[in-house]
Amino acid sequence: MKRASRIKELLLSKRIAVVPSAYDALSAKIIEQSGFDAVHVTGSGSSASLLGYPDLGFTTLSEMATHAKNIALAVDIPAIADADTGYGNALNVIRTVREFERAGIVGIHIEDQVTPKRCGHLDGKKLISMDEMVKKIEAAVAAREDPNFLVIGRTDAREVYGLEEAIRRANAYAEAGADCIFVESPHSPEEMLNIRKSVQAPLLANMVEGGKTPWLTIDELQELGYNIVIYPLSGWMAAAVVLRELMRELREQGTTQRFWERIGLRMSFGELFEVFGHSAIQEFEKRYVVH
Repeated sequence: MKRASRIKELLLSKRIAVVPSAYDALSAKIIEQSGFDAVHVTGSGSSASLLGYPDLGFTTLSEMATHAKNIALAVDIPAIADADTGYGNALNVIRTVREFERAGIVGIHIEDQVTPKRCGHLDGKKLISMDEMVKKIEAAVAAREDPNFLVIGRTDAREVYGLEEAIRRANAYAEAGADCIFVESPHSPEEMLNIRKSVQAPLLANMVEGGKTPWLTIDELQELGYNIVIYPLSGWMAAAVVLRELMRELREQGTTQRFWERIGLRMSFGELFEVFGHSAIQEFEKRYVVH
Protein backbone atom coordinates (compact mmCIF):
# COMPACT_ATOMS: atom_id res chain seq x y z
CA MET A 1 0.00 0.00 0.00
CA LYS A 2 1.27 3.47 -0.88
CA ARG A 3 2.13 5.68 2.07
CA ALA A 4 -0.50 8.26 1.12
CA SER A 5 -3.18 5.59 1.02
CA ARG A 6 -1.99 4.32 4.38
CA ILE A 7 -2.27 7.73 6.07
CA LYS A 8 -5.78 8.18 4.67
CA GLU A 9 -6.70 4.73 6.00
CA LEU A 10 -5.33 5.64 9.45
CA LEU A 11 -7.26 8.92 9.47
CA LEU A 12 -10.55 7.22 8.66
CA SER A 13 -10.15 4.20 10.94
CA LYS A 14 -12.23 3.77 14.08
CA ARG A 15 -9.18 4.03 16.34
CA ILE A 16 -7.39 7.37 16.77
CA ALA A 17 -4.12 7.56 14.83
CA VAL A 18 -1.23 8.34 17.17
CA VAL A 19 1.44 10.22 15.23
CA PRO A 20 4.47 11.32 17.29
CA SER A 21 6.50 14.20 15.95
CA ALA A 22 10.07 13.98 14.67
CA TYR A 23 12.47 16.89 14.57
CA ASP A 24 15.10 15.06 12.50
CA ALA A 25 15.79 11.71 10.80
CA LEU A 26 17.12 10.09 14.00
CA SER A 27 13.98 10.91 15.98
CA ALA A 28 11.86 9.66 13.06
CA LYS A 29 13.68 6.33 13.11
CA ILE A 30 13.14 6.01 16.86
CA ILE A 31 9.43 6.68 16.36
CA GLU A 32 9.18 4.03 13.64
CA GLN A 33 11.15 1.47 15.65
CA SER A 34 8.90 2.13 18.64
CA GLY A 35 6.00 0.72 16.66
CA PHE A 36 4.08 3.79 15.50
CA ASP A 37 2.33 3.72 12.14
CA ALA A 38 3.12 7.28 11.02
CA VAL A 39 5.32 10.24 11.89
CA HIS A 40 4.74 14.00 11.97
CA VAL A 41 7.44 16.52 11.03
CA THR A 42 7.22 19.17 13.73
CA GLY A 43 7.58 22.81 12.72
CA SER A 44 8.68 24.02 16.14
CA GLY A 45 11.18 21.20 16.57
CA SER A 46 12.52 21.68 13.06
CA SER A 47 13.05 25.38 13.69
CA ALA A 48 14.87 24.53 16.93
CA SER A 49 16.93 21.75 15.34
CA LEU A 50 17.80 23.43 12.05
CA LEU A 51 18.20 27.04 13.15
CA GLY A 52 18.20 27.22 16.93
CA TYR A 53 15.27 29.66 16.62
CA PRO A 54 11.83 29.65 18.25
CA ASP A 55 8.70 28.83 16.25
CA LEU A 56 8.08 32.32 14.87
CA GLY A 57 8.09 31.67 11.13
CA PHE A 58 11.87 31.70 10.56
CA THR A 59 12.05 28.49 8.51
CA THR A 60 11.59 28.74 4.75
CA LEU A 61 9.78 26.44 2.34
CA SER A 62 13.01 25.13 0.82
CA GLU A 63 14.53 24.42 4.24
CA MET A 64 11.46 22.60 5.49
CA ALA A 65 10.87 20.62 2.29
CA THR A 66 14.48 19.38 2.31
CA HIS A 67 14.28 18.58 6.02
CA ALA A 68 10.99 16.73 5.52
CA LYS A 69 12.46 14.80 2.58
CA ASN A 70 15.33 13.56 4.74
CA ILE A 71 12.88 12.41 7.40
CA ALA A 72 10.61 10.69 4.86
CA LEU A 73 13.60 8.88 3.33
CA ALA A 74 14.74 7.66 6.74
CA VAL A 75 11.57 5.67 7.48
CA ASP A 76 9.11 3.35 5.78
CA ILE A 77 6.03 4.74 7.54
CA PRO A 78 4.04 7.70 6.14
CA ALA A 79 5.07 11.20 7.20
CA ILE A 80 2.91 14.31 7.46
CA ALA A 81 4.39 17.76 8.00
CA ASP A 82 3.78 21.20 9.44
CA ALA A 83 3.73 23.64 6.53
CA ASP A 84 3.00 26.75 8.61
CA THR A 85 0.91 29.19 6.54
CA GLY A 86 1.82 27.53 3.26
CA TYR A 87 4.62 30.10 3.04
CA GLY A 88 2.55 32.86 1.48
CA ASN A 89 -0.69 33.29 -0.42
CA ALA A 90 -2.67 30.74 -2.43
CA LEU A 91 -0.10 30.73 -5.23
CA ASN A 92 2.67 29.94 -2.75
CA VAL A 93 0.50 27.15 -1.33
CA ILE A 94 0.43 25.48 -4.75
CA ARG A 95 4.22 25.30 -4.78
CA THR A 96 4.28 24.23 -1.14
CA VAL A 97 2.07 21.21 -1.79
CA ARG A 98 4.16 20.19 -4.79
CA GLU A 99 7.43 20.55 -2.90
CA PHE A 100 6.27 18.48 0.07
CA GLU A 101 4.50 15.86 -2.02
CA ARG A 102 7.54 15.31 -4.21
CA ALA A 103 9.69 15.15 -1.09
CA GLY A 104 7.77 12.03 -0.08
CA ILE A 105 5.47 13.67 2.48
CA VAL A 106 1.87 12.39 2.43
CA GLY A 107 0.10 15.34 4.02
CA ILE A 108 0.57 18.84 5.41
CA HIS A 109 -1.29 21.18 7.71
CA ILE A 110 -1.55 24.84 6.82
CA GLU A 111 -2.94 27.55 9.07
CA ASP A 112 -4.85 30.80 8.84
CA GLN A 113 -2.27 33.00 10.53
CA VAL A 114 -0.56 35.86 8.72
CA THR A 115 2.94 35.30 7.37
CA PRO A 116 5.24 35.02 9.29
CA LYS A 117 3.31 32.93 11.81
CA ARG A 118 4.01 32.06 15.42
CA CYS A 119 3.58 28.96 17.55
CA GLY A 120 -0.10 28.27 18.15
CA HIS A 121 0.37 28.28 21.93
CA LEU A 122 2.02 31.71 22.03
CA ASP A 123 0.13 34.98 22.45
CA GLY A 124 -0.05 37.72 19.82
CA LYS A 125 -1.26 35.75 16.81
CA LYS A 126 -2.87 37.54 13.85
CA LEU A 127 -5.09 35.90 11.24
CA ILE A 128 -5.90 36.30 7.59
CA SER A 129 -9.55 36.44 6.57
CA MET A 130 -11.59 33.26 6.40
CA ASP A 131 -12.22 33.88 2.68
CA GLU A 132 -8.50 34.06 1.95
CA MET A 133 -7.83 30.86 3.86
CA VAL A 134 -10.65 29.06 2.02
CA LYS A 135 -8.91 29.88 -1.25
CA LYS A 136 -5.61 28.58 0.14
CA ILE A 137 -7.30 25.29 1.04
CA GLU A 138 -8.85 25.07 -2.42
CA ALA A 139 -5.45 25.76 -4.00
CA ALA A 140 -3.83 23.04 -1.90
CA VAL A 141 -6.47 20.50 -2.92
CA ALA A 142 -6.08 21.43 -6.58
CA ALA A 143 -2.28 21.24 -6.45
CA ARG A 144 -1.88 17.72 -5.05
CA GLU A 145 -1.05 14.94 -7.48
CA ASP A 146 -2.23 12.07 -5.27
CA PRO A 147 -5.85 12.47 -4.09
CA ASN A 148 -4.85 10.66 -0.87
CA PHE A 149 -2.37 13.42 0.02
CA LEU A 150 -3.85 14.94 3.18
CA VAL A 151 -4.71 18.62 3.24
CA ILE A 152 -5.22 19.51 6.90
CA GLY A 153 -6.78 22.90 7.52
CA ARG A 154 -5.74 24.58 10.75
CA THR A 155 -7.42 27.55 12.37
CA ASP A 156 -5.94 29.62 15.17
CA ALA A 157 -9.15 31.60 15.61
CA ARG A 158 -9.87 30.22 19.11
CA GLU A 159 -7.19 32.42 20.64
CA VAL A 160 -7.92 35.49 18.52
CA TYR A 161 -11.71 35.59 18.04
CA GLY A 162 -13.11 32.83 20.26
CA LEU A 163 -14.42 29.31 19.88
CA GLU A 164 -17.52 30.17 17.82
CA GLU A 165 -15.41 31.79 15.11
CA ALA A 166 -12.96 28.89 15.21
CA ILE A 167 -15.79 26.45 14.54
CA ARG A 168 -17.19 28.65 11.76
CA ARG A 169 -13.81 28.70 10.06
CA ALA A 170 -13.25 24.99 10.62
CA ASN A 171 -16.46 24.11 8.79
CA ALA A 172 -15.63 26.52 5.97
CA TYR A 173 -12.21 24.89 5.53
CA ALA A 174 -13.82 21.45 5.49
CA GLU A 175 -16.29 22.61 2.85
CA ALA A 176 -13.36 23.96 0.82
CA GLY A 177 -11.94 20.44 0.64
CA ALA A 178 -9.72 19.97 3.70
CA ASP A 179 -9.48 16.27 4.57
CA CYS A 180 -9.00 16.98 8.26
CA ILE A 181 -9.45 19.96 10.55
CA PHE A 182 -7.01 21.19 13.19
CA VAL A 183 -8.53 23.68 15.64
CA GLU A 184 -5.54 25.00 17.56
CA SER A 185 -5.54 25.66 21.31
CA PRO A 186 -8.97 24.67 22.64
CA HIS A 187 -8.91 25.42 26.37
CA SER A 188 -10.82 22.49 27.86
CA PRO A 189 -12.18 19.01 27.12
CA GLU A 190 -15.61 20.63 26.93
CA GLU A 191 -14.42 22.90 24.13
CA MET A 192 -12.87 19.94 22.34
CA LEU A 193 -16.15 18.03 22.58
CA ASN A 194 -18.01 21.09 21.27
CA ILE A 195 -15.64 21.18 18.30
CA ARG A 196 -16.26 17.49 17.65
CA LYS A 197 -20.02 17.95 17.72
CA SER A 198 -19.91 21.06 15.53
CA VAL A 199 -17.36 20.26 12.84
CA GLN A 200 -18.30 17.81 10.11
CA ALA A 201 -14.85 16.46 9.32
CA PRO A 202 -12.09 14.32 10.83
CA LEU A 203 -10.28 16.19 13.62
CA LEU A 204 -6.64 16.51 14.63
CA ALA A 205 -5.64 17.01 18.27
CA ASN A 206 -2.40 18.77 19.14
CA MET A 207 -0.84 17.71 22.44
CA VAL A 208 1.69 20.32 23.56
CA GLU A 209 3.23 19.80 26.99
CA GLY A 210 2.65 22.99 28.99
CA GLY A 211 0.48 24.48 26.25
CA LYS A 212 -3.03 25.92 26.36
CA THR A 213 -4.84 22.70 25.45
CA PRO A 214 -5.46 20.11 28.20
CA TRP A 215 -2.87 17.35 28.30
CA LEU A 216 -5.08 14.35 27.54
CA THR A 217 -4.38 10.65 27.10
CA ILE A 218 -4.93 8.77 23.86
CA ASP A 219 -8.00 7.07 25.35
CA GLU A 220 -9.45 10.43 26.42
CA LEU A 221 -8.94 11.85 22.94
CA GLN A 222 -10.52 8.75 21.45
CA GLU A 223 -13.50 9.21 23.73
CA LEU A 224 -13.85 12.83 22.58
CA GLY A 225 -14.00 11.61 18.99
CA TYR A 226 -10.67 12.86 17.61
CA ASN A 227 -9.19 11.04 14.63
CA ILE A 228 -5.48 11.83 14.81
CA VAL A 229 -3.11 13.26 17.42
CA ILE A 230 0.36 14.79 17.04
CA TYR A 231 3.02 15.61 19.66
CA PRO A 232 5.11 18.44 18.18
CA LEU A 233 7.05 19.31 21.35
CA SER A 234 7.61 15.93 23.01
CA GLY A 235 10.70 14.62 21.23
CA TRP A 236 12.85 17.71 21.03
CA MET A 237 11.83 18.85 24.51
CA ALA A 238 12.96 15.48 25.89
CA ALA A 239 16.23 15.77 23.94
CA ALA A 240 16.84 19.27 25.32
CA VAL A 241 16.18 18.11 28.90
CA VAL A 242 18.52 15.12 28.64
CA LEU A 243 21.26 17.05 26.83
CA ARG A 244 21.17 19.88 29.37
CA GLU A 245 21.53 17.42 32.24
CA LEU A 246 24.27 15.48 30.45
CA MET A 247 26.29 18.62 29.74
CA ARG A 248 25.90 19.82 33.32
CA GLU A 249 27.25 16.49 34.55
CA LEU A 250 30.20 16.60 32.14
CA ARG A 251 31.09 20.14 33.16
CA GLU A 252 30.84 19.47 36.89
CA GLN A 253 32.14 15.88 37.09
CA GLY A 254 34.53 15.70 34.15
CA THR A 255 32.87 12.57 32.78
CA THR A 256 29.53 11.34 31.45
CA GLN A 257 29.87 7.90 33.07
CA ARG A 258 27.89 8.69 36.23
CA PHE A 259 25.10 10.28 34.23
CA TRP A 260 24.35 7.07 32.33
CA GLU A 261 24.64 4.99 35.49
CA ARG A 262 22.36 7.32 37.41
CA ILE A 263 19.49 7.48 34.92
CA GLY A 264 19.67 3.77 34.23
CA LEU A 265 19.23 4.13 30.47
CA ARG A 266 22.08 2.50 28.59
CA MET A 267 22.60 1.84 24.92
CA SER A 268 25.72 0.15 23.65
CA PHE A 269 27.76 1.55 20.78
CA GLY A 270 26.54 -1.32 18.60
CA GLU A 271 22.89 -0.78 19.56
CA LEU A 272 23.17 2.89 18.72
CA PHE A 273 24.45 2.15 15.23
CA GLU A 274 21.71 -0.44 14.70
CA VAL A 275 19.16 2.35 15.06
CA PHE A 276 20.44 3.37 11.63
CA GLY A 277 20.53 -0.18 10.22
CA HIS A 278 24.32 -0.41 10.26
CA SER A 279 24.44 -4.20 9.79
CA ALA A 280 22.16 -4.02 6.74
CA ILE A 281 24.37 -1.31 5.23
CA GLN A 282 27.41 -3.51 5.86
CA GLU A 283 25.75 -6.28 3.84
CA PHE A 284 25.18 -3.87 0.96
CA GLU A 285 28.82 -2.81 1.26
CA LYS A 286 30.02 -6.41 1.00
CA ARG A 287 27.80 -7.00 -2.02
CA TYR A 288 28.35 -3.87 -4.06
CA VAL A 289 31.44 -1.90 -2.95
CA VAL A 290 34.72 -2.75 -4.65
CA HIS A 291 37.67 -2.31 -2.31
